[in-house]
Amino acid sequence: MSIRTLVNPNAREILDGPYPDRTPLRFHRRLPGYEETPLVNAPEIADALGVEKVFVKDESSRLGLPAFKVLGASWAVYRALEERLGDEGFGDWEEIEDLKARLEPLRPLSLVAATDGNHGRAVARVARLLELGAKIFVPEDMAAARQEAIAREEAEVIVVDGTYDDAVERSAEEAGERGLVISDMSWPGYERIPSWVIEGYSTMLWEIDDELERRREGGPDLVIVQVGVGAFAAAVARHFRNSLVSPRPKLVGVEPAKADCLLESVAAGHIVSVPGPHDSVMSGLNCGRPSLVAWPTVSAGIDLLVAVDDEPAREAMRLAARSGIVSGETGAAGLGGLLELLRAEEGEEARRTLGVGERTCVLLFNCEGATDPDAYRRVMAE
Repeated sequence: MSIRTLVNPNAREILDGPYPDRTPLRFHRRLPGYEETPLVNAPEIADALGVEKVFVKDESSRLGLPAFKVLGASWAVYRALEERLGDEGFGDWEEIEDLKARLEPLRPLSLVAATDGNHGRAVARVARLLELGAKIFVPEDMAAARQEAIAREEAEVIVVDGTYDDAVERSAEEAGERGLVISDMSWPGYERIPSWVIEGYSTMLWEIDDELERRREGGPDLVIVQVGVGAFAAAVARHFRNSLVSPRPKLVGVEPAKADCLLESVAAGHIVSVPGPHDSVMSGLNCGRPSLVAWPTVSAGIDLLVAVDDEPAREAMRLAARSGIVSGETGAAGLGGLLELLRAEEGEEARRTLGVGERTCVLLFNCEGATDPDAYRRVMAE
């Protein structure tokens, strides 16, 4: 299979509120090392796609990490710790040192997460920043380089015999007085923290709006977003399916063919699990089941779903590199999905739905850099 597509019969142009606000952005601006990430105008990619413009939000370096996930992790940790502190919360604060001082009543405390790469490293980084412990559960097939990167954040890395979903189940067992689970995946009874993760990703989208306004550019006609459990896709849909946004772009979700849990769930009309092995090179998207808290948004907010094999992601990595963008397999998945969609016979109906043409402006997300440097070098050498 080269590509599989599904036009979402339940897609809506406007989702019910409440809509995202800029509170997470104001929080992130107070973190050490905060800078807006680049919005790259990529004419070479536009030429390859046959469209007028392509903008790439390049998240290959965000708060010192090679992926955007720290936006959701840091905001969710902040909100969850504030909730544990009770009525007073963190109160007024200016610097990280203020937050660390106010956490004394909660110590010793460890942040716990399951990850297929970037989310766990982000949680571990926030734990180190706040001088908390970190326990990160990972699936057995995670690349050694990604495990080592998490360990360098002074986290305890626990390898689970199984998939990412098995790691999620194992991490949930750590919840308690001394363990605070920070997951972007949700399940019945565990919904607030994953919803805060989604809120945290909104910072990236406000940055895009602000940069386009500074350049006096209009908004995109087409937005391509990677889909794992759906938290990132939910943030994108909430932003662009806002009643205040006009015109509203078409939204496309891209998944690995080996882990197309959102496509299968939308086709079924309810959340379903996709059996493994989930062993795509797009490791950050190797998820077998959509997040419960993301599902209402992504099931109504995404116009089209695309499931692709691994090779388009590798091709997209090389194309991104020609525009000066360092992109890992997951980071390039959106571009890879769009490349395949625009040339495959199976994508004809989808292309009509999207109305892609020479006047189209596309927004892509490079959601990670070279998180496995050896793998990146091999792809570049092909």
